[in-house]
Amino acid sequence: MGSQDAEVSDVDRFVQQWRDQRPDLDPSPIALFGRVHRVYLRYQAVIAKNFEEFGLNPASFDVLAALRRSGEPYRMTGTELAAESLLSSAGITFRLDKLEQAGLITRVRDTADRRVVHSQLTPEGLALIDQAIGAHLANEHRLLAGVGADDAAQLAALLQRLEDSILDAQA
Repeated sequence: MGSQDAEVSDVDRFVQQWRDQRPDLDPSPIALFGRVHRVYLRYQAVIAKNFEEFGLNPASFDVLAALRRSGEPYRMTGTELAAESLLSSAGITFRLDKLEQAGLITRVRDTADRRVVHSQLTPEGLALIDQAIGAHLANEHRLLAGVGADDAAQLAALLQRLEDSILDAQA
């Protein structure tokens, strides 16, 4: 049994230990959330390594990717970027400062409302995110190689239902 099998078995072991120690409780959610958490941690480690090859971290990649996805002229306001990346306004400002210092974005005042500042990809930023997204998607396909397209689609749908359930529970 490999280390991956041992760790998956650890989640089952934790569930069983709770069943043994607290038979009055249903620890079955640990089987799901424990695995989701482990997958997330492993995924973050793998993609962080991939982004480092481009001089990026996950947050910088997210900002550049949001700008790229927005289409020409590849610009958005800080508020729009915060909504796209789930970072706080302060987090976005910090990230934008770093990206501007690196020459990957430029800040442009809106001509109609000078209070509004757009962040826009520079040609260097556009070239970098185009390279990084290609490598990122190739890496994600590699990570999913053992799952299969149908299972991946089903898992994505189930995870969407899980997210919806969590959002409903928060309401």
